[in-house]
This record gives sequence, structure tokens and C-alpha cells, in this order.
Amino acid sequence: MVTAQTPTNIAVIKYWGKRDETLILPVNDSISVTLDPAHLCTTTTVAVSPSFDQDRMWLNGKEISLSGGRYQNCLREIRARACDVQDEEKGIKIAKKDWEKLHVHVASYNNFPTAAGLASSAAGFACLVFALAKLMNAKEDNSELSAIARQGSGSACRSLFGGFVKWNMGKAEDGSDSLAVQLVDEKHWDELVIIIAVVSSRQKETSSTTGMRDSVETSLLLEHRAKEVVPKRTKQMEEAIKNRDFGSFAQLACADSNQFHAVCLDTCPPIFYMNDTSHRIISCVEKWNRSEETPQVAYTFDAGPNAVLIAHNRKAATQLLQKLLFCFPPNSDADLDSYVIGDKSILKDAGIEDMKDVEALSPPPEIKNAERSKGEVSYFICTKPGRGPVLLSDESQALLHPETGLPK
Repeated sequence: MVTAQTPTNIAVIKYWGKRDETLILPVNDSISVTLDPAHLCTTTTVAVSPSFDQDRMWLNGKEISLSGGRYQNCLREIRARACDVQDEEKGIKIAKKDWEKLHVHVASYNNFPTAAGLASSAAGFACLVFALAKLMNAKEDNSELSAIARQGSGSACRSLFGGFVKWNMGKAEDGSDSLAVQLVDEKHWDELVIIIAVVSSRQKETSSTTGMRDSVETSLLLEHRAKEVVPKRTKQMEEAIKNRDFGSFAQLACADSNQFHAVCLDTCPPIFYMNDTSHRIISCVEKWNRSEETPQVAYTFDAGPNAVLIAHNRKAATQLLQKLLFCFPPNSDADLDSYVIGDKSILKDAGIEDMKDVEALSPPPEIKNAERSKGEVSYFICTKPGRGPVLLSDESQALLHPETGLPK
């Protein structure tokens, strides 16, 4: 039995559109930042036993089917790479050839809403592949494993590393060179602070898979983006990250997010992932960035209305949180403790201890006649760039019972 924990990631150069639906090969490179797993992660336990009569999986306590092609691809690819396993202490000995006949049980838990545009499938498939590889003693490194995770969910390949990660689209037809590489680790640019405004944790109307397919078939802008825009932008983004050049980073991240959503509008039928609240958050950030000499915050939105706001440093993050709480205060009956989650020390820096402090906040000077919109944001998550996947050796953190192999 093995338990692993894998972070989620947010793309700053977006992946949108596949050139091969089955192998999940993208039409362009993408770059992401891995989020601190203390605040956003998937924990997965995988177990094997001759007494299991079929492969089974539980997600957030509920049994789900493993018959889908994406799960099957990941299981098949890892089983093909399994090696001999021997643990004398526990009296376990599994030969390489036996893995084909043995069934696995998988239990997975996300500490954030599933399918709400917070890349839960990315963390989920990355964790599944990483944990299975450790269980079956596969010898592949994380970059090679990323090519397997990619077949579960494209962006999952980027969750196999911490820091900033690039998914090379690759050129080979079999997808062997379409994998993730780490650009820099999480310590490289550790002054960045990330605030996520969860606008809605509901499941989205148009799934990413359907949306991408429609865009590839109908959007001329997507074709232009993949051929002309992204190759240059990726190079510029790599430079900005390497040099910790926040001005360029913010300009590129915001432009790429906006172009991705423009592609969604250019799709037939058009796809609306952002809503009025998303647009108001963009407006707040744009006005503040323009009022300062250099950008203080970058925004990026995945396939959903939630805003991921990347602040230049702690001071900028503190000011950002004050502005956000002025414009988007919680409902009157809300509890501040559950409205701002994750790294709560930023609240302290902002001088906010209770709801009275939120009510007393001054309007942002750069926004004329700033209004307060109660209840438009469900909650905020304060986090930062984080590390890649790890094994959890503490057996009490396992999600499956060691005796029965069923969820605890």
C-alpha cells in the first residue's frame, strides 16, 4: 500500500486544444505554476492484494467507475512498466509478471472542490500515476511519468513537479516527447503570493474536453494562437520566470488568459467560462496595476470563473486582499475564518481580525465610486508556489484500511 500527495497547478500560458484526442497531445506548449499542496492537493492511496477481484476507486468517499478510457490508459501504462517488488519486513514478494493479474484499490481525496475550475483532475491523475508507479516499483522519472499522467488529463503532466513547469507539446505522433519539465523549483521565486477568488465551486456547464474539441473545430483564433502567438509568448514567459521579471510576467499571464477566453468566445457555439464577478475582478486588478508604476498583480482564469491572482510580493498581496475584501465582502452571516482560507497570516498583515475590520475598509482610491458586492465570491484561498508530489510514510494518513483495502 502506498499513499502520495500531489499538488494542483494553474497555467500561466494556457493549454487549450488537442491535436490527438486519445493520447491527449496539445496544439501548443504551456507553462504553469504549482500551488502549495498544504492548501490545494490530492491525496491518493493505492493498494494491491490477491484478494481484490477487480480494480476499484473511491473519490472523496464515493465509488466511481474505472472503466473510462483515461483511467484504463494510466493503469495499463503503469502496469506495463511495473518491476519486481520485495519487502522482506512485510513478507511481500511480487514478480514483474504478476502485476498483470493483480487488481488495485484506489482512494483519492481532494482538499478543494472537484470540477470547479481548480484543476482537480490535474492533481488527481498526477497523484494516481505517481502512487501507482511507486507501488509497482516503476523505474521511470517524473518527466517520463508525466507522459502517462497526460493520458489521464492533459494538465496532470504539469503536476509532477513543483515551482514553474513547462509542458512541451512534442512532435512525435506517439506522444513520447509530449511531457513536462521543471523550469525552476518553488524556491526560485518564493516572494510570490497567490490569492484565488473562488467565484463558484459548481461544476461548469461546458467541460474542458468538450470546449476544447469545439474550439479546435471552429475557432480560427485558436489556429492563429497556436501557430503565431504561443511559441513567442512561451519563450518570453520562460525568460520572465528565469529573471524574476514580474512586470513582463504579469503582462504575459494576463494577456494569455484573456486570449484563451477570447478563443472560447470565438468558438461555435461560444463558451462562457467567466461571469460578471470574474470581469469585475479583472477590472479591479487592471485599475490598480495602471495606477502604480509597475504591475503589482497578475490574473489568470482557467476554464471557470475563479480568479487566480499572483501578487508580486507579500506587501502587494496584503494590499490586494484589502481591495478584494472591500469590493467583495462576505455575506453578513458569513464567518471570516471560512471566507479566507489557506495562509491566514496575510489577513493579519492586512490588519483584519474580524468582520468589523472588513466593514471598516476604505475603498480602493483607483476605483471611482467603488461598490461593494456582498456574496459574489464564495471564499478566498491564500497560497503560494509549492513543491511537487511526495510519498506520505505515515500510515495513519492512508485512505484505505490496511486489513480490508476499503476506504477508512
